Amino acid sequence: MTMSDELKRLHDLHQAGALTDAEYETAKARVLAGSSANPSPGTTTDFSAQVNALRRSRTDRWLGGVCGGLAKATAVDSWVWRLMFVLFTLTFGFGVVLYLLLWIFVPEE
Repeated sequence: MTMSDELKRLHDLHQAGALTDAEYETAKARVLAGSSANPSPGTTTDFSAQVNALRRSRTDRWLGGVCGGLAKATAVDSWVWRLMFVLFTLTFGFGVVLYLLLWIFVPEE
């Protein structure tokens, strides 16, 4: 269920009298914050929240902090990310390009 569907459903319940004004405002704030009572795993709000939380690391860095930031966001060690970028560079040739794009577009913490 998308956020707009949830808000419409809440509005309908409020209009029908099933929710008080305080309950409606609380539920609406919860939906807008992305912390509904029963969030379904893998929703777009979860993914977008993870992407927006991605930051380059200031402490765990060799070059730009991209791998350290990915390590914090995904709970995978930074050395694994570094190894993946090296392997992508050697096998497919796009590891360096991907790293540079992340370095440019991901803000520093």
